[in-house]
Amino acid sequence: MAVEPPSPSPAQPEPSTPGTVRPGGRTARVRAAVLRAAEDALVEHGFSGLDLGDIAQRAEVGRTTVYRRWGSTTALVADLLADMAEQSLPRTDSGSLAGDLRANARLVRRTLADPRQGALFRAVLVAANCDPDAAEALRHFYRRRVEEWAPCVTAAVERGELPPDTDAFEVVRAVSAPLYYRMLTTAEPLDEAAADRAAQAAEAAARAGAYRRRGD
Repeated sequence: MAVEPPSPSPAQPEPSTPGTVRPGGRTARVRAAVLRAAEDALVEHGFSGLDLGDIAQRAEVGRTTVYRRWGSTTALVADLLADMAEQSLPRTDSGSLAGDLRANARLVRRTLADPRQGALFRAVLVAANCDPDAAEALRHFYRRRVEEWAPCVTAAVERGELPPDTDAFEVVRAVSAPLYYRMLTTAEPLDEAAADRAAQAAEAAARAGAYRRRGD
């Protein structure tokens, strides 16, 4: 989920807002290195073990640069989430609601079951419960992901597979919700069978009208 450092270009003045960057140049290279270091630290120690001084050392950048640009561990996590949203894989288009929801569920499962990414997401969830800025960044991340996949539900409505007033966002959320719940509350493995069940349940509920928009 980290970004490849862009090609070198002349150094530019540092931005004044924590975590903000301009494309290219030293600023982007520093951000990429720091975010990668933050990922490593979160995976190894969780949010409670995150330390800006350690991040600076891992990224091989000055402590002053890290403290000035991000200022706090929660601001750093918020910027990491923004980067994750930017780098998220685009949705697939199978041509059927069942295929699209299954692809979404399997993508979520692969992320959460991955030793590195799963640990990273657990740490990010903790951060979001500790700080409103991190929480807003997490909401933005998931809003981006839901917006990416919602068109597959809209297309299913247009094909007549679902009721015309189906809430596409609710259907997409329903696919991943059981997988997050399983990750957070059980020690059971997240396999493809679990992902497929989540997709099938969301599809069946959507076809039955469970996610139709209700009038006031």
